[in-house]
Amino acid sequence: MSLKAYQKAQTSAESPRQTEYRLFAQVTGALIRAKESGIKNGAFAEALDWNRRMWSTFTTDCAMEGNQLPKDLRARIISIGLWVNRYTSDVIRQDADIDALIDVNRAIMEGLAARPASAAGEPASGVQQTI
Repeated sequence: MSLKAYQKAQTSAESPRQTEYRLFAQVTGALIRAKESGIKNGAFAEALDWNRRMWSTFTTDCAMEGNQLPKDLRARIISIGLWVNRYTSDVIRQDADIDALIDVNRAIMEGLAARPASAAGEPASGVQQTI
């Protein structure tokens, strides 16, 4: 099976919630590896940039008319995204601790892994990856 066929099968079998969880797991894993390396090199900057771009995408999506998330949730996501953007600059310029970014992502992952109230009768998500 080709890589593209595998990717297509994977994305068609995942719910949007599972896809978001997987993205957060990948980005957070990159942040953890960057922290553990102890070296602020290109890989460190790339992990921070990837995290910032992910949050920027969520912020932009939540600001768009037609987004079906509740307004208060959209506002909270935008607020977190703005904080991530500012804090990432602090990590790069002022040696702020990367752990705060990792903690925020993990908290979001916990929320994504939790069974939504509307699916109380459905089995929990099959995504069980932990960081």
